[in-house]
Amino acid sequence: MAEKLLNDEIRKQVKEILSEMGGKVKILFFNSDSNCDYCSTVEGLIEELTEITDQIDYEKYELDSEKAADFNIKMVPALVLLTPDGVDKGVRFYGIPSGHEFGTLLQDILSFSNNAKPELSPESLEKLSKIDKPIDIKVFVTPTCPYCPKAVLTAHNIAMANEFVTASMVEANEFQDLSMEYGVSSVPHIVINGKVTFVGAYPEPQYVEEVLKAL
Repeated sequence: MAEKLLNDEIRKQVKEILSEMGGKVKILFFNSDSNCDYCSTVEGLIEELTEITDQIDYEKYELDSEKAADFNIKMVPALVLLTPDGVDKGVRFYGIPSGHEFGTLLQDILSFSNNAKPELSPESLEKLSKIDKPIDIKVFVTPTCPYCPKAVLTAHNIAMANEFVTASMVEANEFQDLSMEYGVSSVPHIVINGKVTFVGAYPEPQYVEEVLKAL
């Protein structure tokens, strides 16, 4: 039997956190049988979550599947969360959501179980409602970075606020080619539509302004 990723103490804490779930969340897990060092770890993690609560279902797809094309998944391991109604809000995880990012995943699961209502100020929501072109936010993280979850959660909330926005956590060490392409040297490193970049967990109003610059 494979060794558990979550020890008893953590499982107990996770069970407590997920007991607040409002409805069922579906997680789509994308993997590849070839050339994916971290896929089995991510799958193991999601399987353990489904053991802890019956409010999480997961489906597994290959990178070359139609489903991956539908959700525009081009690298693995990848996770996509869906609301109880099966709605995709543009929230993505690339790589293992471990360390500080495990908490981000749990927070997103809770949020999605309550239909993924964005936790943003009315001012931010008003500004974001004007986005009418595709926006892609990548937040490069490492598991040990304490400021990264805030940067990821803000991006995910922005995606929840507007259907044109996709926001992804990208584990910088697992996707080194991509990290090099965008010149990632410290995290959180945020890239919007491949051109607007900034480093650090900006406060929400500034973050929203950076997103709007990409328009």
